[in-house]
Amino acid sequence: MEKRRLGRTGHQSSVAILGGAACWAATPEEAGNWLDTALQSGVNHLDIAPQYGAAESVVGPHLADHRADLFIAGKTLRANPVGVRDQFDTTRRLLHAEVMDLYQAHAVTTLEELERRTPALELIVALREAGHTRFAGITGHDLGVPVVFLEALRRFDLDTVMFPVYPALWARPEYREPAEELLELCGRRDIGVMAIKAVAHRPWAVGDPAQARWASSWYEPAATDEQIDRGVHFALSTAGVHAFCTPGDIALLPRVLSSAERFTPLTETERQAAVAPMATDELIFPMPH
Repeated sequence: MEKRRLGRTGHQSSVAILGGAACWAATPEEAGNWLDTALQSGVNHLDIAPQYGAAESVVGPHLADHRADLFIAGKTLRANPVGVRDQFDTTRRLLHAEVMDLYQAHAVTTLEELERRTPALELIVALREAGHTRFAGITGHDLGVPVVFLEALRRFDLDTVMFPVYPALWARPEYREPAEELLELCGRRDIGVMAIKAVAHRPWAVGDPAQARWASSWYEPAATDEQIDRGVHFALSTAGVHAFCTPGDIALLPRVLSSAERFTPLTETERQAAVAPMATDELIFPMPH
């Protein structure tokens, strides 16, 4: 699998980042098999959070033997510095990572939320300066995130960002234009860029028995290999994106990893062709509550 330098972190990251949300309700055995599948494909980067159900508890025991093999990225939704520090300490204990590789303010989706989470971001940066995490970042998933992150990067010296990149979003100038501005800024500042929702398809239908949920992700993901390729290859061909997170469904992992392994960059014409069939699709945002 291709590896790319994750900005100023210097980490040569596999283009597929293992998304811990898939282990929301996994057993320890399922989590171990899931991790082994990723490692065998050359994945060397794990993204995980306390908000992902059982993930930290069931994945963590398998990480002790693989600490040297993985760049481990954690997250917090908390705003109060005392709570952030407590959660940080719990995460690194569960994940056998005395020093985290990356710690991120999770789901910062509006300017109001950025303001509320400012004390948390200040602490995350301080944890980096004290050597408890090597790098500091921010994540978010909603339509306003590129604008929010542009402001966050004006306020904080962060090492990474994580935000949605999938074809349907690029059909919306109100998202694409600030996203491209964000990507350009990250390039200038050598900030690592990670895409999420690369294989998103549409929201789950509500009350439609013909559209039974067949995956555990909160949105309906791409179902065919062609659709998976479209999303994965589009994200990885977006200038400035270094890697993408695998979706929140264990069963999809082998197919998504295969797509990453056969990736070749799309031409601009091919990128436009990837956007066209999704241009009028309903977006997965805002997230259901």
